[in-house]
Amino acid sequence: MSAPGMLSFTQQGWEQVLAKMKRALVYLDAACAESLHWSCGSTRLLEAVGGPACHLREFEPTAVGGGAEQPKAVFVLSCLLKGRAVETLRDIICRSHFQYCVVVTAVNHPVHLTANHVPAAAAAEMEGQPVFEQLEEKLCEWMGNMNYTAEVLHVPLLLAPVAPHLALTPAFASLFPLLPRDVHLLNSIRPDKRKLGSLGEVDATALTSELLLQIRCLVSGLSSLCEHLGVREECFAVGSLSRIIAGDLANYAPAKNRRKTATGRASIVFVDRTLDLTGAVGHHGDSLVEKIFSVLPQLPGHTNDVMVNMMELTALRTEDENQNVVAPGCLAQSNDTAAKALWEALLNTKHKEAVMEVRRHLVEAASRENLPIKMSMGRVTPGQLTSYIQLFKNNLKALVNHCGLLQLGLATVQTLKHPQAAKWDNFLAFERLLLQLPLPPTLDALSLPWALMACSGHCYNLPPVPILTPLPLSS
Repeated sequence: MSAPGMLSFTQQGWEQVLAKMKRALVYLDAACAESLHWSCGSTRLLEAVGGPACHLREFEPTAVGGGAEQPKAVFVLSCLLKGRAVETLRDIICRSHFQYCVVVTAVNHPVHLTANHVPAAAAAEMEGQPVFEQLEEKLCEWMGNMNYTAEVLHVPLLLAPVAPHLALTPAFASLFPLLPRDVHLLNSIRPDKRKLGSLGEVDATALTSELLLQIRCLVSGLSSLCEHLGVREECFAVGSLSRIIAGDLANYAPAKNRRKTATGRASIVFVDRTLDLTGAVGHHGDSLVEKIFSVLPQLPGHTNDVMVNMMELTALRTEDENQNVVAPGCLAQSNDTAAKALWEALLNTKHKEAVMEVRRHLVEAASRENLPIKMSMGRVTPGQLTSYIQLFKNNLKALVNHCGLLQLGLATVQTLKHPQAAKWDNFLAFERLLLQLPLPPTLDALSLPWALMACSGHCYNLPPVPILTPLPLSS
């Protein structure tokens, strides 16, 4: 096994899940699908399922059930097994012919007890996992025979590891800090208590039960990560919601027990996302990856990947009726070593060096396949990269061998040629000009970034702010 880290934490969790998938009909929710997408990829899932066909479906109320030839199902969910999730499980199972159901949840059993309003003292005295055991009985009941097999287990599928030292939390992409206007809403749901005057006065007792549960789900996942890393953490916070999350992790009972035996140490710094809202619409970053995310369309169902048009490698014409014929490419290449190396280089280098790195990888790949490549030095252009990529077009073996690399190359070309990318320097110049102007009396230095954001946001079609949940770094 590799050294403990975010990638090994996620891959270890997925190996537990994949071990249950042999010849199964697999249902994934969007967050778990994104975690699999970045850590193992669909190829590993296909290998785990085996058999002549893999039936992978989105977990939703209208999902197609299993027929008589599909007796086994595996459900992989990022959420609590409560409310709508359980209703969807029931609906799918009742219209299927399953005899063996496995339900995997990324939320551990103590959080399920909290969600079911079990007092902490009573929870500490419980034996086994009664919430999961009760659901197993329900699963058998919905399958129509109490002698059928049902399993409910917890696996901490918290992260989508974009790189060895960068991971995202897709299940919490909607977790956003409180704003000053939210204080009024919080006061309205607690009429009999002291009124809150500002965000600084908000604590856990003032939050809604839904938000508290979401925080506890995040905390339980982070605690599992710290357990995998073998560290006892110190928590620090910047911002009102971050302070509540850090406090919940510090006081989380399983985390307290874990910290007693942990040998390593780590610091976790939580920062409210509102403190960097302007970064999402600024153009001062010299990063090719930032531009790729800004101009290419989002991959459906994902919060942190884009669609790459693969028509360039086919004989199809780029007409509207063909747009959905070829499956889109993407940035995540978990099973391609060369593509992963290029992706990490793109994340860690400036725009000019990143484009040159793309060219270098394409030239080396073409040379290995003995393709008739014409070397050229100097400035890298989209046309030059396109000419290298098209060398692979009519060579199926080379195309298959370097498919991941070609997807990243096409993402680069399509970004450089995109009409919005041409406006990047114009917006950067405009932002610098604004910073040089004397501030009017109504616009102080603190509010200037918000003015920049407003100007850029109205002129530029930008994606939502990505969530980068701060993670501990081993000391």
